[in-house]
Amino acid sequence: MKDPLDLLDTSSLLSEEERDIQATVARFLADRVRPHLPEWFENAHFPRELAPELGKLGLLGMHLEGYGCAGVGAVAYGMACLELEAADSGLRSFVSVQGSLAMYSIWRYGSPEQKQQWLPKLAAGEAIGCFGLTEPDFGSNPAGMRTRAVRDGGDWILDGTKMWITNGGLADVATVWAGTDEGVRGFLVPRGTPGFTTHDIERKLSLRASVTSELILQGVRLPESARLPEARGLGAPLSCLNEARFGIMFGAVGAARDCLQTALAYADARIQFDRPISAFQLTQRKLADMAVSLNTAMLLAVHLGRLKERGRIRPEQISVGKLNNVREAIAIARECRTILGANGVSLEYSPLRHANNLESVLTYEGTSEIHTLVIGQALTGQSAYR
Repeated sequence: MKDPLDLLDTSSLLSEEERDIQATVARFLADRVRPHLPEWFENAHFPRELAPELGKLGLLGMHLEGYGCAGVGAVAYGMACLELEAADSGLRSFVSVQGSLAMYSIWRYGSPEQKQQWLPKLAAGEAIGCFGLTEPDFGSNPAGMRTRAVRDGGDWILDGTKMWITNGGLADVATVWAGTDEGVRGFLVPRGTPGFTTHDIERKLSLRASVTSELILQGVRLPESARLPEARGLGAPLSCLNEARFGIMFGAVGAARDCLQTALAYADARIQFDRPISAFQLTQRKLADMAVSLNTAMLLAVHLGRLKERGRIRPEQISVGKLNNVREAIAIARECRTILGANGVSLEYSPLRHANNLESVLTYEGTSEIHTLVIGQALTGQSAYR
């Protein structure tokens, strides 16, 4: 049956494998996740037991090669992110952080021993990872980080605090970035290491079905074997963030699509003045404008995915995708809420939950302002950061 929201037939741009992956993820979410999302959001709960189920589906680090990872293409990974965020941004965030930050940092910059120790367990969901870059006073400017690692004989001593870390309270291993006398370096910090503690952030209004934490490192002693040997300088963690931002541009499309599907179904069923509200011009204008934005965002995501598969994608192009698609998704979520009227503030319907979640997505992994400046620098050759 033709999807009325696929105005531009973007599904025809996908391979059979990509469509199969999308359908498999959608079926799993419909059966296992969607019935529980309002409760998880209301109770600020992320079920850790989902991790091995996601691993069994091959979703964790699915775009990486080897070590139990599926090794699928960029667009196939993106379509999985789309379906995950169509359910809830918290779920896509879990998969993004696990695969594109924690696992990718080890896969790209780790030693053979580190890869063998952690990647198979992370891919299977038997272990959970997190990525410690952001600090309480340094979000958009990670170069100013205060977390330090100093040599002590053959060991390293880490001190500092990381903030707003997805999966932090669940993680069995944290990739922690710290300043050293040799520049920024990455370290693998297993849970249970003396001096390493986590504190979950409570009373959130967004990403409630997700664990967000503070990482505290007080005199954490690590052997040299805990350092990521190939990570030298700030470019290493920033390259990991580009991997995660790529998934976000697809995920935002999923959130927007779910909102629009909800609003369209509601408008067809809601009767006012003896007619469904979908028959009124103002409602149709809202639906049409949102459908155009949704299809444009989808075309952008697929195009950038194909560039990534050919090894041709540039950081500023990822910034275009993240900036545009999240901005459009949050506008669609808010507009869909208006079609639902008072019912739209209930957890029975998804648009306001998505809108709340997208407030975080708009900010994390690069604020809209930062991505705007990345694009501005690409256009002018001038950096406006300082």
